[in-house]
Amino acid sequence: MTLPADVPAELARRYVLTTQAVALPDFTVTLLKPRNADDLISEADYVRDERLPYWADLWPSSEVLATYLLSPELWLRGVPHAARESVEGARPAAIELGCGLGLPTVAALQRGFDVLATDYYEDALPFAIYNAEHNVGRRPETLMVDWTAMPHDLGTFALVLAADVLYEMRYAPILADAVVKVLAPDGVFLLADQGRIALSSFLEEATARGLEWHAALRQEPPPGVAKPSITIYELRWRSA
Repeated sequence: MTLPADVPAELARRYVLTTQAVALPDFTVTLLKPRNADDLISEADYVRDERLPYWADLWPSSEVLATYLLSPELWLRGVPHAARESVEGARPAAIELGCGLGLPTVAALQRGFDVLATDYYEDALPFAIYNAEHNVGRRPETLMVDWTAMPHDLGTFALVLAADVLYEMRYAPILADAVVKVLAPDGVFLLADQGRIALSSFLEEATARGLEWHAALRQEPPPGVAKPSITIYELRWRSA
């Protein structure tokens, strides 16, 4: 296949690359990605902390979350003012936790947010940058972040995003702690999940930390399509 002409030489040198088209409201995103995530498995990473290169695949939850962000009739109703300002001309801050290839980051940039894209795999970050610049002409800030050692100077964000990040039980309290640290007082956390093992425990952990949640959207696959159901959860600070 022919890759886009603007692919950075360093990515072309380090990876066997491919592209994947994703249809979003009003435009189609072309994502640059490694051709096979299995080629990136590192035994040293797995032995150290059981890390696997999930970042290199495009997961259905990311597509649903990106679509949700670009569908104001779905998500703007009931969302706190701080997260609505982007459609009024300002650019409030957003952060994606576990950005991978960066599709929700692309959608948030398109919506008008300034975005910090973060991932535990540093290798994911140049893909998030490229995919954002190539598709919407805007560059996110990026940072390699370990949720167990969150930087103290991140600040808080009007919009916090995560898609399909609860595939291990140990992530439930870790993610809850991370969200508590970065969610602004009047912000919203949007989580897309396909019913991963740690989802229920995460919602319990989040509730125990003062957050309230509701399922804002459930996306069922078309008949005959072997894809999971995806739910978008909205979490915000509990009202006094």
